[in-house]
Amino acid sequence: MERISLDVEQRIEKGKGAARSLRRSGMLPAVVYREGNAVPIKINRREIVKFINSTLGEQMMVELKFSDGNSKLALLKDYQVDPVRSELLHADFYEVSLTEKVRVTVQLVLEGEPVGVKKEGGILQQLLREVEIECLPDNIPPHIEVDVTGIAAGRTLHISEISFPEGVRVLHDPDEAVATVTVPAAEVEEEEEVEAEEEGAEPEVVKKGKKEEETESEE
Repeated sequence: MERISLDVEQRIEKGKGAARSLRRSGMLPAVVYREGNAVPIKINRREIVKFINSTLGEQMMVELKFSDGNSKLALLKDYQVDPVRSELLHADFYEVSLTEKVRVTVQLVLEGEPVGVKKEGGILQQLLREVEIECLPDNIPPHIEVDVTGIAAGRTLHISEISFPEGVRVLHDPDEAVATVTVPAAEVEEEEEVEAEEEGAEPEVVKKGKKEEETESEE
């Protein structure tokens, strides 16, 4: 798995006032935690913003390098953004061990044009955009590519039909729907009208029976 290095310092300052002062100085308050233990840190805000924007939500291992020479391998688990000013406020990292499996969420990226869209005029809809997996940190894929070329109109692709990388275990229900190709509404209405007409039509054999009965009564 690809890694990126970020320089950090252990943070002594605490509280909202201290956090605001850090952000004014160009630093960002953060925390790196593992098994209930949390270490407050501070990191260059410009660097962490650049990292978040460059990964676009994809999973990537981070090597947090402390000023005293120590380092920790971690994953960015969460971050908080001011809803009004869109300013990054805080980041949470989760320390990992290369020998221990972790549970993470990765994006599902649809690849290809479904036959149901290309040849049948259907519409592709993605029903599941991310999936939870379990694996060793070095086996974490940045995202999962999903081949949708074989989906016909009116058909659905499920978790069980996706090929996941070796060493990766998916934690979702195998029957959960990932993507579907819907039939255009006009075609659906036309099919329903045809079915309704067929259901309402009187079978020919019944009509013949009635005519025969009428003939016999007339005689």
